[in-house]
Amino acid sequence: MQTMTRQNLTIDQVAVGDSLPELTHEVTATSVILGALASRDWRPMHHDRDFAQQRNGTPDIFMNTPNQAAWLERFITDWGGPKARIGRYKFRMGDSICPGDIMIFSGTIDAVSTDVKGCGWVGLTIALAASNVIKTRFSARVALPVDNEDNPWARRGEDWQP
Repeated sequence: MQTMTRQNLTIDQVAVGDSLPELTHEVTATSVILGALASRDWRPMHHDRDFAQQRNGTPDIFMNTPNQAAWLERFITDWGGPKARIGRYKFRMGDSICPGDIMIFSGTIDAVSTDVKGCGWVGLTIALAASNVIKTRFSARVALPVDNEDNPWARRGEDWQP
């Protein structure tokens, strides 16, 4: 598993077209099952190999949606640092992530702006690949501090417009 160095990015340190450092993780049955358990997803395709193969026609148990979302959030916050605040995201899963896969998250900045309240925003396009195939595509809007004194997590009400 690869870890990234923690940083505290500010909006002036990023630009459209920048790539985010990849996050790589070898998927195990344990990581699939623990993700399902953490999200209280008791459906058998996330923990019972026979069920997944015979009833779902998949090669193995597979990662559930909240587990993929949690990995996405980790990818974004590992990149942006503890002050990075996800405003919103969406994604479309195309294929299953199974034990034995090596997940590779990669991303690109496609927008940088500051809103009328002074909050810095970054638009991200993110891909989750395994076996050289993109399995899930994400887009996200992430608040980054405008300077070292700013903290998007302190924004409330009208000052927070994700």
